[in-house]
Amino acid sequence: MSAAKAALKAIGAAIKAQKYDDAVQQAQKLLASDPKNYQANLALGFALSKENQHAEAEKAYDAASKIKASDPQAWQGLIQLYEKQESEAVSRYQVAALQLAVIYREQDEKYKCQDVVDKFLGFAKNQGTRLQQKKSQEIILPGSPIYDYLEGRIPHPSHTYQIMAQITEFDEKERINKEIGERRTRLGAKIGQVTIEVKREVLKNSDLEDLYSKVIDWTNDDEIRRQYEEKLFQRCLEALTVLPSGPEKNEKRTKVMKLATDMVLIKHPYKLAWDIALEWQDPENFQDLDVNVLREYCSFFPTSGFGQVLRGFLTCEISPFPAPPPRPQPVQSAVNSDESEDDDDNGGGVSLEDTFIGEDRLLLMVDGMSEAGKSILAHRFMGEYYQFLDEHESVVELMRNAQRVIKEESNKIGSKFDHASDSVTALLGTALVFYQSPRNHPEAKVLFDELLTRNASSTPALIGIGMIYEEEEDYPAAIDFFARALKRDTSNIRVKTEAAWVKALNGDYIAGKAGLEACLPELERKDLRSKELLAETQYRIGVCVWNMDPSKSARKDRNGAYAYFLAALKSNLNFAPAYTSLGIFYADYSKDKKRSRKCFQKAFELSAAEVEAAERLARIFAEQSEWELVEVVAQRVVDSGKVRPAPGSKKKGISWPFAALGVAELNKQEYAKSIVSFQSALRITPNDYHSWVGLGESYHNSGRYIAATKAFQHAETFEHEVEQQKAGETWFAKHMLANVKRELGDYDDAIEGYKAVLDGRPNEFGVSVALVQALIESAWDGIDKGLFGAAAQRASETIDAAVKLAERGADAFNLWRAVGDACSVYSWVQCYLHNFPPAKVKHLLQMRDEKDAYELFSNVDGVGIDVVFADGLFSKDEQEGVNLTRCLHGAILAHKRAIHSSAQDIHAQAVAYYNLGWAEHRAHVCLGGVLKKKSTRYLKAAVRCFKRAIELEAGNSEFWNALGVITSELNPKVAQHAFVRSLFLNERSAQTWTNLGTLYLLQNDLQLASDAFTRAQSSDPDFAHAWIGQGLLALLLSGDFKEANLLFTHAVELSDSSSLIAKRQYAQSTFDLILASKKILDITDLVQPLFALSQLKAMTPNDLTFRHLYSLFSERIEDSSSTKSTTPGPKTDAQIQAEWDNASPTSPATTTHLDSMSPSVSTLFKICAAVEADYEITESPTSLSRFALAKADLAHSQLASGSFTEAIESGETALELSAEDAGNELSAEARKKCRLSAHLTVGLAYYYMQQPKEALRYFQPALEESGGNPDAVCLLAQVLWATADEDSRGKSRDLLFESVESNPEHVQSVLLLGIIALLDSDEESLEAVTATLEELRATHTISEREQADVSEVLRAIASFSQDDAELATIKEVQTDIFLHPYQPHGWSRLSELGHGQDEEGYVSETALKTAVKGVPPRGQLGADDLSVSFAGLGSVGGAQKAAFVAPWRRDGWDALGSIIEG
Repeated sequence: MSAAKAALKAIGAAIKAQKYDDAVQQAQKLLASDPKNYQANLALGFALSKENQHAEAEKAYDAASKIKASDPQAWQGLIQLYEKQESEAVSRYQVAALQLAVIYREQDEKYKCQDVVDKFLGFAKNQGTRLQQKKSQEIILPGSPIYDYLEGRIPHPSHTYQIMAQITEFDEKERINKEIGERRTRLGAKIGQVTIEVKREVLKNSDLEDLYSKVIDWTNDDEIRRQYEEKLFQRCLEALTVLPSGPEKNEKRTKVMKLATDMVLIKHPYKLAWDIALEWQDPENFQDLDVNVLREYCSFFPTSGFGQVLRGFLTCEISPFPAPPPRPQPVQSAVNSDESEDDDDNGGGVSLEDTFIGEDRLLLMVDGMSEAGKSILAHRFMGEYYQFLDEHESVVELMRNAQRVIKEESNKIGSKFDHASDSVTALLGTALVFYQSPRNHPEAKVLFDELLTRNASSTPALIGIGMIYEEEEDYPAAIDFFARALKRDTSNIRVKTEAAWVKALNGDYIAGKAGLEACLPELERKDLRSKELLAETQYRIGVCVWNMDPSKSARKDRNGAYAYFLAALKSNLNFAPAYTSLGIFYADYSKDKKRSRKCFQKAFELSAAEVEAAERLARIFAEQSEWELVEVVAQRVVDSGKVRPAPGSKKKGISWPFAALGVAELNKQEYAKSIVSFQSALRITPNDYHSWVGLGESYHNSGRYIAATKAFQHAETFEHEVEQQKAGETWFAKHMLANVKRELGDYDDAIEGYKAVLDGRPNEFGVSVALVQALIESAWDGIDKGLFGAAAQRASETIDAAVKLAERGADAFNLWRAVGDACSVYSWVQCYLHNFPPAKVKHLLQMRDEKDAYELFSNVDGVGIDVVFADGLFSKDEQEGVNLTRCLHGAILAHKRAIHSSAQDIHAQAVAYYNLGWAEHRAHVCLGGVLKKKSTRYLKAAVRCFKRAIELEAGNSEFWNALGVITSELNPKVAQHAFVRSLFLNERSAQTWTNLGTLYLLQNDLQLASDAFTRAQSSDPDFAHAWIGQGLLALLLSGDFKEANLLFTHAVELSDSSSLIAKRQYAQSTFDLILASKKILDITDLVQPLFALSQLKAMTPNDLTFRHLYSLFSERIEDSSSTKSTTPGPKTDAQIQAEWDNASPTSPATTTHLDSMSPSVSTLFKICAAVEADYEITESPTSLSRFALAKADLAHSQLASGSFTEAIESGETALELSAEDAGNELSAEARKKCRLSAHLTVGLAYYYMQQPKEALRYFQPALEESGGNPDAVCLLAQVLWATADEDSRGKSRDLLFESVESNPEHVQSVLLLGIIALLDSDEESLEAVTATLEELRATHTISEREQADVSEVLRAIASFSQDDAELATIKEVQTDIFLHPYQPHGWSRLSELGHGQDEEGYVSETALKTAVKGVPPRGQLGADDLSVSFAGLGSVGGAQKAAFVAPWRRDGWDALGSIIEG
C-alpha cells in the first residue's frame, strides 16, 4: 500500500514538473501491478492527454469511470479531452456530459449540472455539424434524466423542438438540392422524375412531421401553433404528392384531409387547407356542400380566385343554396355616433351580402377563374354558369382544362374524383352538342356514352344524345332518348319542348304542335330568363303550322305560321330562325324582295347557322355580281361548322358555301384558294357538275393542266344529271376541256373539242376564236416537231376557219393575228408553198373594205395590197417565188389589220406592233442572196414597229429584245442598249443573253460573247442557241472542230426542228469532222446530220450550199449501203450509152429519170442546173466556181452509182471549169482538191469501163496533184497491176515501195505490197512485209477494220509456208486472239480452221459472243461480220440468224443449205 502511495506521489511530482513521459511510465508501472487503482488511471489519462495521445487517454479515463462511476473527476477528464478533439467527439461528449450532469443531480449541484449542459450545448453548436447540433438538443428534452431536475433553468421544450425542426428543414433542403443536381446530369434523366425520387428518399426517413407535432403539442403560443400546423399540413401534403400509389399514400391522404378538416372546424384561415377540405370532398351535387363553410370561405378569402368564383356563383340565378338570412342592423348610440358609418362589428371588409348584376358577376367570376386555374370546384361552378349563359365555346375550353386539372390532381394525390369527372364530362358533352354543331357531335357522343356506362340514368347524357340525334336528323333515336330523359326528370321544361319538337321533325307535326302548345302556358308564367325558350317554342309551333298545310293560300295566311313567327320575335327580338322564315314568307309568297332581303340579312347577322338565309343572300349578291359579299357570306357559313356533317351522321352536308367561295375566289384570280374550296364542295357532294367545272377552271388558270383535264372529264360524266342541260349549260365544260388540251399541246383533241362545241353552238364567237388559235398553234407545233406537212395543213385549216369567223366579226385582234401567223407558216415550210391559198387570203383581206388599215408603214416597207390582190397565171418556175412573196405580204397585211382592230386596247396594240415587226423581219430573212442587204425596207419597217411597241408598253422585255435583234447589224450601240434594257426587265432570259452574246460575236469581242453565252446557259441549260454560240467561239478561239461539233450536237438535240442555225452548224461541223477523221465512219454517224439537212432542205429548198452538203452526206450513205450488195462489174458501151441518152437534159424523160436516180445524184444534178442557169445570166466567177465544184461532186456520185460515162463527162467538165485560166475564183487548195477528185473519178470510170490505159492517163496527174498521197498511190498501183503488163506491174511495185518508205504507217500500202509479194512468191519482200505487218498488228493506232485486214494477210502468208502451213496459220490466228481478244475476226478464223476439232462449238460460240459485244453502240462491227459469226455456229438457228442479219451475204445461206443437205 505504501508502495502505491509512493508511486502516486512520484507520478504527481512528475506531472507538476510537467514530465509527462515519466508520469505515463510510472502510472503504467503502477497499473501493471494494480489495474483497479482509480488515481493511477486518472493520472495516466491526464498525462496522456497532455502528450496529445487522446485515444490512450480516453481509455484510461474510461477505466477510471468504470472503477468509480459516481465520481465526477473521470467524466470531467473525458469532457476536457473531448473539448480538444472538436467535432469528432461531440457524440461521446454528449454521453460524458449527461453522466456528469446526472452525478451533479445526485449531488444536488444545480449550478454545476446546468453549467455542464450549457457548455456541452455551446460546444455542439460551435464545433458540431447540424445533425450533431440537432442530436445535442435531446439532452434537454422531456425524457432526459436531467429534464425534471433542470426544468425552469433550460429552454422550454417547444423552443428546443423548433430549433431541431429548423435544423432538419435546412439539412433536408440542402440534401435534396444536392441530389437533384447530381442525378439530373445522368443520361436520360428527367428533372421532374428525379425531383420526385429524391424527395421520396429524403422524406421517407425524415422525423420532421414528428418534430412539428411536438412543437404543436408543447407550445403555449397560439400563433406558433398555427404556424406549425400549417407547416405540418404542407409537409404531409408534400409527402403525399411524392409517395407511390398504395396503402401508404392512402393513409397519408387521410391524414392530410383530417388536418385540413380540423383547420376548417377551428376556422383557421389557411387557404390551402380550406381548398383541400372543399375540393377533396368531390361532391356529386353542389347541394352536398355545406353552404356555411362556403360562405365562411368567402369571408376569409374574398379576393382569392376561388373565392371570387364562389361569391359570384352563390349569388347567381342558378345557385342551389338558399339566400343568407338578413343580418341585424347594429343600434348606434350617441357615444359612437361620430365613428365611421362604414365600420361594422367586424371592422369593415367584404360584405357577405353581395349583390351583383349579370355583367359584374361574370367579370368577377372570370377574374377569379384566371387565378383559380387549379381548382376543380371553380371549374365546375364556372362551367355551370357558362352553360346557363349559353357560352358553349367557353364551356368547352374550360371543361377541357378541367379534365387536365382532374387528371393531374388524381395522379398527385391518388384520388379519382369520380363525381367531378362525371360533372365535367356532362358539361363538356352538352357544350359540344351546341358548339360548332355538328362538327363536335362524335366527341360529345363518346362522352355521353361513357357517362351512361357509369350511370345508365344520367339525365344530361340522355338529353345530350337526344339532341345529337336531333341534329343528325335521326329523329326516332332522338325521340327515344328524350322520352327516357323526360321519365327521369318530368319537370324539365326544356326536355318537354325538345321531345315535342323531334316528333314534329320526324313528320308528326300535329303531335309536335300539341306538345309545344302544352308547354306555352308554363313558359309564359316564367320570368324573363325563359324568354328565349318561349320564342323558340313559338317559332317551332309556327314551323309545324307551316308544314301541316303546305298550300299557297295557307302559307300566305297572316294568322297562321306568320303570326307565330312574329310572336317569336316579340318574345325575343334576336331570334334568328324567325327572321329566316319571315324572309322566305316575303320572298316566296308576299313577293316583297326588299323585306325578304332585310329579313335574311338580319337572320344571318344574328346567327351564322342560318344556312337557308345565307344561301338566299348569296344568290342575291351573285345576281348583282357582288362577289366580295358572296365570299363574306359563304366564309361565315363555312366557319359556323354547319356545312360538314359529323362522321357517321345521316345528315347531308351543305356544299354550296364552298362552291360560292370557289366562284368568288375564281373571280379574284386566287386560284389556289378556289381549288381548295371546290375540292371541299366536291367532298360533300361528289356529283356536283358545276363544282367539277369550277375545279377544272381553277386548275386550268393555275397551270395544272393534267388535273384540269381529269376534272373536266369527270364533269362530263354528270352532264346527263344537270337539269339545265336543255338550256345548253354543259358546253362550257367541253370548251374548257379543249382549252386545257390546247395548253397541254394536245392540239388534235383540242381542235376536235372546239368543233364539237361549235356543232351545237355555231354562233359562239369566243369558241370560234379559240379554234382558230388552236389551229395556228398546232401549225407552229408541227414546225417545231418537224411535221412540216401537218403544219402546212393546219395553216390552211386556220385560213379556212378564219374566213368563216371573219364573216361574223372581222375586227377581232386574235383573228388577224392567227391569219398573219398562218401566212408566215408557209415561209417556214417553203417546200409546201404550192399549197398556199392566195384566193382565200385575198378574200379575207378584202372583207369590210378596210384598205386604210393596210397603209400603215407602206411608205417604209413598200407592202401594199397589189401583190396579194393581183390575179394572174405564172409559170411553174415563177409560181414558187410569187407564193413566197404573197405569203410574206399576206402576213404583214394581216398583222397591220390586227393593229387596226386593236385600236382601243393599248396592250393588244403593242402586241400587234410586235407581231408586225417579226413579220417584217421574216420578209427580210426570206429575201434572196442578191436582194438581201445590210438594211432593207423590211428591216426599217421592223425597227419602227418594235419602237412603237415599246412606246406603248415599255416594261415588256420581249419588245426590247426584238429591237436589239433587228438593230444588231444596223446600229450595234442601239442593239446593245436594247438588250441591256431587256435584261434589266428580265435578267433570267436565256434568249436575250444569247442575242447579246451574238452581238458581241459580230463585233469580234469574243470574251464578252463567251460571258454572255455562259450566262444564258446558266439561266436555261436547255436553250439550244446558247450552245451554238459556244460552239462558234470554240471554232474562232481554238479552231477545235471536235469540241465545236460536240457543242453543236448538243444544241441540235436540244433545239426544235424550226431552228435553222442549229441544223446548219451541226451538219457543217459534222462534215468537217468527217473530213478530218482518218477512221471509216459507220452509217449511224451519218444519219442524224442527214436528217437535219433533209429538214433544212424542206424548210429552205433554195439554199444551194446546204443542198450541196446534203448531197455529200447522201453519197456517203449510198456508199455505205452499196457495200452490202455485190459491186457491179464494168458495163458495156451499149448500156452506158443507153443510160446517158435517158439522162440527157434535152430528153423529155429527164425528170422521170431524175426521180429514179439516187438522192445525191438527183440533188447535185439540180444544183448544177441551177448554178449553170445563174452563171449564164450573171457570168459571175463565183457561180462558175460553184459549178465546177458541183460538177466534180456529181462526177464521183455518178461513179458510185455505176453511171461511168456520165461520170467521165461530168469529171472532164469539172477539170475544164477548174483550170487556172477558166476565170473562176477557186483558191489554190480548193482547185487542187477539185481537180484531184475529178482526175480520180474519171480514171476510175475508165477503169470500170475496162479502159485501163485511159484510166492511167488521169491517174498520173492525180498522183502529181495529190503530192504523193498514199491513198492515190494505192489506187494507181492497183490499176497498174490490173493492166497485167510487166512494166506496169513493176512500176506498181516501185510506187508502193516509195509510198511505204515515205509513209511507213500507211496500212493499205503495206497490205498491197504483201499481196503482190505473195503473188510473186517474193520471199525476201514477204519477210520484210511480214515484219512490218506484225509491228502494225501489235499497235493500237490502226482501226479494227485495218487490224482485221492485217491479220488476214498474215494468215494468207502463213498458209503458203513451206513448213507446216496449217500449223503456221493456226499460230497466226492464236496470235491475233492473244493480241486482240475482244475482236471477233480472230475467233471466227479459229472456228473455221478447227471446225472439225471443235465438236462442242466453244470457239464458234466465243466468236459469236465477241461479235455481239462489238456491234453498235458498243463497237463498230458491221452486219457482215456478225452474220459470219452466226453462220460459224453450224446450227440451223445460227444459219437463220446469219441470213436474217445480212441477207445479202452468202455465208448464212450457204450454212443453211449445207445443214439442210446434210
